[in-house]
Amino acid sequence: MEPKMTVSDSELEILEVLWSADKALNASEIRGILNEHKSWERTTVLTLIQRLVKKGAIMQEKREIYYYTPCIKREAYIKAETKNFVQKFFKGSSKNLAAALVDSDALTKKDIQELRDYFNQNL
Repeated sequence: MEPKMTVSDSELEILEVLWSADKALNASEIRGILNEHKSWERTTVLTLIQRLVKKGAIMQEKREIYYYTPCIKREAYIKAETKNFVQKFFKGSSKNLAAALVDSDALTKKDIQELRDYFNQNL
């Protein structure tokens, strides 16, 4: 199933924590992990969590407190976002995306060779 929702960068950070955990986490655990590189207030984390629940990106389970798990797999989300990006900026053409990367010097010769090898192995 491809996700149909859009999440903000901050919401994505919550999802990344849940994807990495590979188990249900409560809000305090999520905040604790985020605090390794963010200093978000408890209310900020709770607001982001509730937005994700409302969007259907995560689900909550009431135990003695609420625990949260993602409703979508990271790979499915990345696939959908990539498809949306290519559609939005390159009119659905992956070829145009690749050309833009080459034209912008974003790809090194080594990157291009690795991509060639990847395509040759997967065709």
